[in-house]
Amino acid sequence: MSQHLIALPIVLPMLAALVLVLLAGRIPDRHQRLLSVAFTALLVLVNLALLSRASGGEVAFYALGNWQAPFGIVLMLDRLSALMLTLTSVLAVGCVLFACAGDDTRGSYFHALFQLQLMGLDGAFLTGDIFNLFVFFEILLLASYALLMHGGGKARIGAGLHYVVLNMTGSALFLVALGVLYGATGTLNMADMARRVASLSSDQTALVTAGGLLLIVVFSLKAALLPLYFWLPHAYAAAPAPVAALFAIMTKVGLYAILRMQTLVFAGSPAAPAIDTWLWWSGLATLALAAVGVLAARDLRTLIAYLVLISVGTLLAGTALQSPAANAALLYYLPHTTLICGALFLIAELIGRQRGKAGTHLVRGRRLYQRFLLGGLFLVAAIAVAGLPPMAGALGKLMLLQAVEGSARLWFWPLLLLAGLCTLVALSRAGSVFFWASYRGEVATGRVSRTQLSGVLWLLASAPLLVLFGGPMSAFTLATAQQLAQPQAVIAELLGDAAAAQASQFHEIPGEAP
Repeated sequence: MSQHLIALPIVLPMLAALVLVLLAGRIPDRHQRLLSVAFTALLVLVNLALLSRASGGEVAFYALGNWQAPFGIVLMLDRLSALMLTLTSVLAVGCVLFACAGDDTRGSYFHALFQLQLMGLDGAFLTGDIFNLFVFFEILLLASYALLMHGGGKARIGAGLHYVVLNMTGSALFLVALGVLYGATGTLNMADMARRVASLSSDQTALVTAGGLLLIVVFSLKAALLPLYFWLPHAYAAAPAPVAALFAIMTKVGLYAILRMQTLVFAGSPAAPAIDTWLWWSGLATLALAAVGVLAARDLRTLIAYLVLISVGTLLAGTALQSPAANAALLYYLPHTTLICGALFLIAELIGRQRGKAGTHLVRGRRLYQRFLLGGLFLVAAIAVAGLPPMAGALGKLMLLQAVEGSARLWFWPLLLLAGLCTLVALSRAGSVFFWASYRGEVATGRVSRTQLSGVLWLLASAPLLVLFGGPMSAFTLATAQQLAQPQAVIAELLGDAAAAQASQFHEIPGEAP
């Protein structure tokens, strides 16, 4: 039974979605909510078990249909995939709890779509095959299209249309890149492709480089990297709060795919320098312009969307450094920024509901009914996302700053510190408007429900917990980065020692920082 555990993060939400679709309209909403929360909580337990298994350094494979790689479809579990699975399910618990307060009834099949989204996310983090990465991308995107427009409205439909068109374009380019890579290497299994890239001729190497760069561009679109990020602020600001909070992990799927391609398929290959250069300068530009966007935002939801972009720029610039220290730092920072940005989307919804027509716009509105509760939640989230001590964001940024070496410091240090300052200024301004400014009209009504508060507190708890367990967490992320720096182990485990020896000719070439 234990060997089948790797498939459960995909199978469990798939079964949950099927059950919730079949029972929709046949059981009360309360029972649907209990089922959805129970399935999501069970997914957390499964992923924690996988995290415990992967923490020992084992790279485990699961051959679907017992067809062995490279001919069959395999799922791959290592420290990185286990970390992303656990992060996704922890975020999902907070989102689904918040949605159970009433957001789920504003449209059809919310919980079934939510589970399909989790299935696509988990599949993307587990697959060892690039084509099936495309398949799981499409599953999560199809679910996200419906979730983004859940409840309807002009703003959501407009944002959803832009989101669909851009992602369909990205999917078409994804297929083109897959065709190029398959034509040059004859395989789409990641480990097998890494082995074959090592023995390609010069003509084929140029083709693989072109296909690899096109694939990185597609993943950059998914990750919302400049100049491909302009869809994100509008889409995230228009989405329902629990959906926007879950979407905080969506950009990290693109980051995960880029990191996987960098460290396994193209590590040390001729395509690696071009990929690193693209990620470095695009990441820095994303970081800089997102900081400007944070200051220019006139709505709290839009401001938080730009905070997501700041984290995207920070993380992807870190991946370009191609060092275990940098990868360890960004993997420590990634869970913190994902969970806190998700919590901020939920807090923004609570603030908007108590301000009447003013909503989350940075203008004078009604006095908040529970201003001390909401003010306290907002303060904790603002300190955490701005990277101020003693929250985990400060530790993550410090680790990133220490990981940067040489002339790269001249670019990364000022931009990261200025982005933090811009974040602090923008959130201070927003807090002043919502909690200290003069008010118009009567005091708003509408208390925060227990389920909403539990969802927010669940996500906010990550900030102090990542500090309390900072030692074990940083040790785990460093071990993960070191595992990523040894792709020969993955190739040997899946294809045999001879294949690993063949691939080691270029995998052992150290990558250079931009």
